[in-house]
Amino acid sequence: MLLLVSLIFYAWGEPVYVFLMIGSIIFNSLMGYLVERLKGRKQKKTVVAVAVIINLSALIVFKYSGFILETLGLIQAGTLDLPLPIGISFYTFQALSYVIDVYWGKTKSENPFYVGLYIAFFPQLIAGPIIQYSTIADQIRNRKSSFDMVALGLCRFTTGLGKKVLLSNSFAAIADNVFQWSAIGTEKVAVPATLAWLGSISYTLQIYFDFSAYSDMAIGLALCFGFKFGENFNYPYIATSISDFWKRWHISLTDWFREYVYFPLGGSRVNNQDLMVRNMFIVWLCTGIWHGANWTFIFWGLYYFVFQLAERFFEYPEKIKSRFIKHFYTLMVVNAGWVIFRSDDLYQAGRFFINMLGMNNNGFYSDLAVMLIHENWVFLLLGLVFSTPVARKMNEMIYGNVNSLVNKAYTLCYPIIMFLILIISVSYLASGTYNPFIYFNF
Repeated sequence: MLLLVSLIFYAWGEPVYVFLMIGSIIFNSLMGYLVERLKGRKQKKTVVAVAVIINLSALIVFKYSGFILETLGLIQAGTLDLPLPIGISFYTFQALSYVIDVYWGKTKSENPFYVGLYIAFFPQLIAGPIIQYSTIADQIRNRKSSFDMVALGLCRFTTGLGKKVLLSNSFAAIADNVFQWSAIGTEKVAVPATLAWLGSISYTLQIYFDFSAYSDMAIGLALCFGFKFGENFNYPYIATSISDFWKRWHISLTDWFREYVYFPLGGSRVNNQDLMVRNMFIVWLCTGIWHGANWTFIFWGLYYFVFQLAERFFEYPEKIKSRFIKHFYTLMVVNAGWVIFRSDDLYQAGRFFINMLGMNNNGFYSDLAVMLIHENWVFLLLGLVFSTPVARKMNEMIYGNVNSLVNKAYTLCYPIIMFLILIISVSYLASGTYNPFIYFNF
C-alpha cells in the first residue's frame, strides 16, 4: 500500500517520469539480486560497476547534459532544457546505496516491492534525507507503529511545516529580492553594504530552515508509518569549525559521500598525504556537482575542500582556545559560501562580495535594509534563536522535572501550540504567500 501510494504521489507531479522511477526500482532490484547470487568476486564487481554507470548516466542525462554541452561549446545556453525529474538526485543515491550494501554484505537482496518502497517512499522522496538501505532494511519488514509514534510524528511534521512556511519563506522574500537587485544592478545600481549583508544573512537562515523543515516533515511522516529515520541536521550554525559544520549540516549526504566515496578511495588512512588530499578533493568536487549543474556549485564544493584541508593541516580548531573566535570564523565562512551557492553565476557572486565589503562605491547605510529589518524583525529574531538548541534545552529542562507545575502546564499547552502552528501555516499557504521550494532544484 505504501509503495502504491508513493508512486501515485510521485505521478501526481511527474506523470511521465514516474516510469523512470519504476525503471530504477526494477533495474536496481535486479542488480542487487545478481550481486548476491553470483559467486565470483570479479562478476560481482562488474554488476556493481554496471549499476553505478547506469544510475549515474540517468542522472547526468537529465541534470547535467545541457551544462556539459554548453561548457564544451557544442550548443548555445538554454538550447537543451530537459525538465529535471523531481528528487532524482536523492533516489539515485539511495538506489546506489542498496546495490553497494548488498555487494558489501551489509544487507541481503530484497524483492522489488521492498526495494521500491525504499526508493519511492513519499515522505523523503522529493527532498531527502538520503537513507541507506542497511539502516532501514529491518524496519521495512518488521516495523511497528503506535499512537505515540503517530502523535510524535504529527508534531514533528507540524514543526517542519511551520519552519518552512513561517520562517524560511519570510527570509526568502528578503534574500531573493536582494540577490535579484544585485544581479540587475551589477552595472547600473550598487547595492549598499548593509543591504548586501542582510541579503546574505537572510539566505543563510532561509536555506537552513527550508531544508531542515523538509527533513523534519519527512522524519515526522515516516514516524507515522513506523519508520525511524536518523536526524539530518544538528544545529549546524553553532559549529566551531567547517569540519564540525559538515558533521551537523545535511548529515545524510555527508554520511553517503563518506561511506560510498571517501572510505572506498582510502579515506584518511593512507600512507601518502597526497592520496588523502586527492580523496578529499574528489569528495568535495562530487558534493558540489551533486547540488547542481552550474559553476557556482562546483566552486562552492571546492571552496569547502580548501577550508577543510586548511583546518586539517593547520590543526584547527585545536590551536584556537576562544570558542567565540571559532564560531565567528565558521559563520563567516559558511555565510560567504552561501553567497556563492545562491548566486546565478560566479560574476554575480564576485559583485555581491564587493558590495558586502563596500568596495563598489555602493555606500554602507541603506534605508531599505532598515525598513526590511523593521518589517521582519520578529522572524529574523526567531530565526536566530531557533537556529540554536534553545528550544531543545528548554524541552529537556521542563520535561526533566516531571512533577513541576511548569511541566504540567507545558504538557497541556503543547498540542494547542502545535495545532495553532498548523492552522497558521495552512492559512499562509492558502493565501498564496511567497513559497519557493529551493531544494526541488537539486
